[in-house]
Amino acid sequence: MEAVVAPRSAKPTLPWISVRIRHLNPSLAGRTKFSFAVSLCDSAARIPERNMKTILLSLSLAAVAAPTIAKTDDVKASAARQAEERLHTDWAWLGRYTEANAELPAGMAGPRVVFIGDSITQGWFDMAPTFFTDNNRIGRGIGGQTTPQMVLRFRQDVIDLKPAVVQIMAGTNDIAGNTGPMTPDQSKANIMTMAELARAHGIRVILASVPPAANFPWRPGLETADKIVAMNSWLKEYAAQTGATYADYWTALHDGKGFRASLTYDGVHPNKAGYAVMGPVAEAAIRASLAKPAAKALAQ
Repeated sequence: MEAVVAPRSAKPTLPWISVRIRHLNPSLAGRTKFSFAVSLCDSAARIPERNMKTILLSLSLAAVAAPTIAKTDDVKASAARQAEERLHTDWAWLGRYTEANAELPAGMAGPRVVFIGDSITQGWFDMAPTFFTDNNRIGRGIGGQTTPQMVLRFRQDVIDLKPAVVQIMAGTNDIAGNTGPMTPDQSKANIMTMAELARAHGIRVILASVPPAANFPWRPGLETADKIVAMNSWLKEYAAQTGATYADYWTALHDGKGFRASLTYDGVHPNKAGYAVMGPVAEAAIRASLAKPAAKALAQ
């Protein structure tokens, strides 16, 4: 690092500082440079040594942080581009679990349970994988998905895996309108479709409550809490009417109508502590579901 304070010229000019930083990373050497210029308002002022050190330290930290910030922004931009492209080429993301489904062993000890859902289900597998891998459970969550997308992939990601039980957790992104505006009745119809498909293939059904959320960060201003409560009321009633099992995660996670702060990292998605709280609810729902006779399969 080198710092130079320009001498005063005959014509008054603003002092300036130029800082050049070369990263020690060999892969970046010779091609990554950061230059900063700081203009100081008083052209006659001399810069005290301690102020110079403070300025140089600040600029150095900024230069070191810049590549990380840029890389993070690039990753986010790339993910956004891929998601947008996928909406036109594979709307339900049928390809997401194609290889994983093909690699599943045909016979496994104990009843197989599939969890289909959105980012809350995907995050469960990501943050607590042994909950699945040690218990013959299969996570089939995809972040951002809505119920119509889940309906389209229900056969390949649930039925074809021949589980004894399926848990359906859906509704958050319908309320958010991730794939366009949806009414509560449209969401309910899609959930009923998935439940009916499961029963037609002799698969027991767990209907999971929509976890609490006072708001959605990606949909500022949208009223969410009461819509979630209303959907959960219907899910519980529909489960009772059809012999499904209702998994009440909302009660275990809520604080008022929002998500308990210690159990979430953004007010919508559980953190590891949140999934630890959800685990016993799921275990109880699976036991209750397996205790019920499976529906007679109507389809092959």
